[in-house]
Amino acid sequence: QVQLVESGGGLVQAGDSLRLSCAASERTFSFYAMAWFRQAPGKERDFVAAIRRVVGSTYYADSAKGRFTISRDNAKNTVYLQMNSLKPEDTAVYYCAAGNVYRNYDARDKYDYWGQGTQVTVSA
Repeated sequence: QVQLVESGGGLVQAGDSLRLSCAASERTFSFYAMAWFRQAPGKERDFVAAIRRVVGSTYYADSAKGRFTISRDNAKNTVYLQMNSLKPEDTAVYYCAAGNVYRNYDARDKYDYWGQGTQVTVSA
């Protein structure tokens, strides 16, 4: 059972940056693909970014391309989401997810483990 704990959310202004972190409890962290999803009030949980087990292969939602960067440090069992040029529409609860995923990295049902989420609020 993998436990995931997100941190780094907060209240920022449009144009600011934030870095989210997700720490995993499992030493087999490096075996899992990792992803970030987000859920705004009244909306579905949407894919943001994913990174394969092999570092260097990443995937992004169109809304995140060019502004967000996902990375992982397997030695620290941690995945990050660097978010730049934040917009009010980025406001959501951001969730970290882990799973044995080999394709369709943007599909929620591919991930077995989820964190509790961290709130990101971007004011205009």
